Amino acid sequence: MRPGIRRTLFFGAVLLFWGFALLMPMFSADAAFTIEKLPEEEWPVFDDDESLQRLADAISSSIAYYERLPGERAFSYGSGVYRAADLAAGLRRFRDFLETNPGSGELNDFIRANGSIYAYREMGRPVEVLFTGYFVPGMPGSRKPSERFGHPVYGRPDDLVEVHLSAFDLSCGPKTLIGRQHGKTVTPYFSRREIDAGALEGRAVPIAWVSDPVALFFLHVQGSGTIHLEDGGLVHLHYAISNGLPYRSIGRYLIDTGRVAAAEMSMQKIAQYIRANPDETDEILHYNPRYIFFAEGAHGARGCIGVPLTRGRSVALDQGAFPPGALLFIQSSKPAYDGAGGIDKWVDFSRFALNQDTGSAIRGPRRADLFWGTGVEAETAAGHMQHPGRVYIVTIRPGP
Repeated sequence: MRPGIRRTLFFGAVLLFWGFALLMPMFSADAAFTIEKLPEEEWPVFDDDESLQRLADAISSSIAYYERLPGERAFSYGSGVYRAADLAAGLRRFRDFLETNPGSGELNDFIRANGSIYAYREMGRPVEVLFTGYFVPGMPGSRKPSERFGHPVYGRPDDLVEVHLSAFDLSCGPKTLIGRQHGKTVTPYFSRREIDAGALEGRAVPIAWVSDPVALFFLHVQGSGTIHLEDGGLVHLHYAISNGLPYRSIGRYLIDTGRVAAAEMSMQKIAQYIRANPDETDEILHYNPRYIFFAEGAHGARGCIGVPLTRGRSVALDQGAFPPGALLFIQSSKPAYDGAGGIDKWVDFSRFALNQDTGSAIRGPRRADLFWGTGVEAETAAGHMQHPGRVYIVTIRPGP
């Protein structure tokens, strides 16, 4: 998504694959960034602060992703090239090792004996990464509109089209444009302002209806969520596609217009300001023309590589900059809760994670978005996380 909001962040919709015949390049907007295989003396200490069982679950999801691909499909790790079959085998080996419930020393010994570590560098120096967070929001809603529930959650419009430019010109790479049919031409799709004014009438069917436009906006930002129906049922929403227009941060807009101080900015602060100034709601929300359409699913959040996301273990990265599904080792800061739903302080942490998602605001090697799961604590952490850190890319040899 991210947005984080990703972040501000959205879950992604496009799978990126690599083949031996034509290796698609990694992030190349700035040639100063390079992925390098690190000598062992530059490796971090592999301390992990989270549940190893959840790590095993997340690893299983990436294995499933690789097993769906042809075994010879190749992934680029800087100058290194790895086959999908070997990446899956290496992850299976690491997952088997985790079943022994290793201590920190054993974990480090295993990685040093069986792993390789890669990282982005800029002009020979490690790249610092800004970590944000995202979560799965929940909100009340209905299958039908009413006086209480008047804001639609749309599925994909009938007239929305995708144009894959590489089908017309290979020099375009994997670029995809999103628009709508207008006579015999394709034009940009409707903006958030136009959609809120009724542009989708007869073009898209609402999946459900909710009461709060601010909560709906953040559902778009997070890219997935759960609607709690009045009859007790649940509607699981997954990202389907966007309207293709660029993302513009309303948080940055509130800072630039002097309404919220940069030091105070968070998702919670944005919502607090809008609800305290309802006459400004449309102006603020419409500053971001990007709009998200959803699909209904049977389960919770799924990432852009089509696998379930794991709390604390799934990370959204630029899939053109980092190999999809890859095992990671991350370092950043996490909240220490005060027992009353707030954050007492932020403390350093490190853990293994998997690259399983993306977001429209996650571009290049300096951005990462950590999935916090669902619930009040997840919302609090995701809404406030804006901390520096590091991302290392890990491969495990398929066998001894």
